[in-house]
Amino acid sequence: MHAITIEQPGGPEALVWDRAPDPVAGEGEVLVDVAASAVNRADLLQRQGFYDPPPGASPHPGLECSGRISAVGPGVSGWAVGDEVCALLSGGGYAERVAVPAGQLLPVPAGTDLATAAALPEAACTVWSNLFMVAHLRPGETVLVHGGASGIGTMAVQLAKAAGATVAVTAGGPEKLARCKELGADILIDYRTQDFAAEVKAATGGAGADVILDIIGAKYLARNVDALAVNGRLVVIGLQGGVKAELNLGALLAKRAAVAGTTLRARPREEKAAIVAAVREHVWPLVAAGRVRPVVHTVLPMREAAEAHRLVESGAHVGKVLLAV
Repeated sequence: MHAITIEQPGGPEALVWDRAPDPVAGEGEVLVDVAASAVNRADLLQRQGFYDPPPGASPHPGLECSGRISAVGPGVSGWAVGDEVCALLSGGGYAERVAVPAGQLLPVPAGTDLATAAALPEAACTVWSNLFMVAHLRPGETVLVHGGASGIGTMAVQLAKAAGATVAVTAGGPEKLARCKELGADILIDYRTQDFAAEVKAATGGAGADVILDIIGAKYLARNVDALAVNGRLVVIGLQGGVKAELNLGALLAKRAAVAGTTLRARPREEKAAIVAAVREHVWPLVAAGRVRPVVHTVLPMREAAEAHRLVESGAHVGKVLLAV
């Protein structure tokens, strides 16, 4: 098969469409002929040499894909050759074929075309697991989503709104904020010109956000705690703003608040399967009903993965950038 290979870590030019060994479906796995994959920030880190795949995972980037099952390994039930699926991966999406644990497969939702379905698994699983399984977001609460125009952000806005929450977002500039508003965001904050902690407190009568979904990390830690409501929950899922910061425990204790940090890629298969099952139960009906939709900025050929990485690094996109085989 062909796949995106990385001989030496570096810039986007390190991504090369080249021959690679065909994967084999092992025990409990299926083989998927890939229709499309999506670019995630983790892929950029892997390309740069900062985020190696977990042991046993494919060396190729790509944390999600859509496609058709071409082979079913031993011990798999409920799936057949020819099924159209999308999948949560530990790696390998930037390729013509990938082996996937059966528990990480999802059917393509009704009303979604095969290529577009590649925009769903990573964002849906990340958002559902963090907002609902970790932070226990409830109807009537206020959630602050950092990076509201990103792939994760656009999914978080829609799922939080569907759950009956008030949604605040940060994004860079009026155009991105307008897109967030179209998706259901109630409180729009331009992080370039506004203090998000002050804006959230002003919009909530001083109460703050019950839940914060953060992709920035260290740079935002103090202000995130400031922006939390009493009994608030801060979930950190990204480190774009650094890994080390000072935490005022007094402020955290005074609010009886909690800080959690999670990743998805390195979790055991069993945990991923549980998250995927929850997404199928709770999110897929919303997608099929049109209440939640994948937001796709553009689709590029897989062999142009370098250009897709440049686009994501520029921050000029809204939603997902897809790579089609």
